Amino acid sequence: MQTGKSEVFDFWNEASCGEQLYLGGLSAQDFAAHAAERYRLEPYIADFAGFEDSRGKKVLEIGVGLGADHQRFAEAGADLTGIDLTNRAVEMTKARFAASGLESALLVGDAENLPFGDDSFDVVYSWGVIHHSPDTPRAAREILRVLKSGGRFAVMIYHRKSLVGYMLWLRYALLRAKPSTSLAEIYSRYLESPGTKAYSAEEGAALFDGAVNLRSEVKLTHGDLLEGGAGQRHQGVALSLARRIWPRPILRRLFKNHGLFLLISGQKA
Repeated sequence: MQTGKSEVFDFWNEASCGEQLYLGGLSAQDFAAHAAERYRLEPYIADFAGFEDSRGKKVLEIGVGLGADHQRFAEAGADLTGIDLTNRAVEMTKARFAASGLESALLVGDAENLPFGDDSFDVVYSWGVIHHSPDTPRAAREILRVLKSGGRFAVMIYHRKSLVGYMLWLRYALLRAKPSTSLAEIYSRYLESPGTKAYSAEEGAALFDGAVNLRSEVKLTHGDLLEGGAGQRHQGVALSLARRIWPRPILRRLFKNHGLFLLISGQKA
């Protein structure tokens, strides 16, 4: 495993994406509680993923995390495959599926080198994953490669000009008297796993060059609005105080295009 990728692996093998919303336990009820909190904080996932439209389709999810979205695809009747860089995520998702009597072909693997043939899937879905990969453009090309002609992809990556980014810049650049620090460096060093990237809408669309019916949308998130947990790396008194005074109504009105999530969808030509 190359150096950059090994650092990404180590970070996410400590705690899979979504575990900050997970209270523990391996029963169906425990996982249902996790899912309820996930979709409360991120209610736009269902429409974007298209769970209900996946019945009978071959669906690949890249980066299963704790498996909440994967479960929704399975419950909708998808012919389902899931891949994740870490054993931790795959084993947790297997436990989730065992608790609910669901099935998926789950395996450990690399988004930059998908172990599937060309034109294998009707749908490829990935939520907040490929921006962590050292070679994100290659991961995007792999998504298009394994899609069938006319197949649909739905991918969330991080949006550069976000309130989350501005908050991190304030803490790690301005307050350290380093105002020339770029947002790219801030995301890479301080958001989540080492090397995390964020994109403009135009840069995000360019990752899927050659696709058709491209759509992109920026979402103001619970992270931007300080409505939920701040992930594995960010805790403390200052953050707790900010949650109390954060001017959410103003931010929703004036900064709606400054959210962390960039949702990109389209089809393989």
